[in-house]
Amino acid sequence: MKASDVRDMTPDQLQDELLKLKKTQFNLRFQGASGQLEKVHQMRQVRRDIARIKTIQRQRSAETASKS
Repeated sequence: MKASDVRDMTPDQLQDELLKLKKTQFNLRFQGASGQLEKVHQMRQVRRDIARIKTIQRQRSAETASKS
């Protein structure tokens, strides 16, 4: 997921995507612990996507706070 794609999302879409990614991260963590994870790079990719979404959410909240 690219940062430009994340910036185009609405706040509700961001929250839904964040929830979906956290569930995916949880499942990947269990797969990794049990030795069933084949695509190890997915863990890093999901973690970075979560960080992207949180960063965009934080930037938006800072913008609205500074405008008030």
